[in-house]
Amino acid sequence: MRHLILASFCALTLAACQSGSSNQASLGDQPQLSVPEGAQSVRVAADPMTVRSALVASATERGTIVIQDQPNMVVMERQLTGENPALDKQFGPSDNGNRVIRIRVRFTGSPCETLVVQDLAVINNVRTALEQSFVLPGNPNTLQSLQGLKSRAEQNSSCPPIVS
Repeated sequence: MRHLILASFCALTLAACQSGSSNQASLGDQPQLSVPEGAQSVRVAADPMTVRSALVASATERGTIVIQDQPNMVVMERQLTGENPALDKQFGPSDNGNRVIRIRVRFTGSPCETLVVQDLAVINNVRTALEQSFVLPGNPNTLQSLQGLKSRAEQNSSCPPIVS
């Protein structure tokens, strides 16, 4: 039951990762990315700037706070409000500060192929001395969100689609 509740929160949160356009960044020297255990990835037929723009625009539309916006990484947070016994049981209480879901999306690539890597964490007591971070594994809902980002970014790109 608690996994279902957590998956639901993640799905709602990660829906914020899908959308539009805006912001410019330089392709320049692109970093190498690895896909850590529990993270999810997708290849997008668009350049990193288009992916980043789609991600930031979507987060803004959905009210998800962008706490870090860099050329190859966007970090977002969505506050979880109200009592949540399932999360309290799984991760302990967040009784000295807010609890958030933090979504980190990193990307690197070329003009027509960008690797996007997404990982998630539950943060208890965010921005306090008692802050605790717990890595969350990806699930079908978070992968669907990542696929949505892929679709939105590719709509704003003139590149031929990547077949996965």
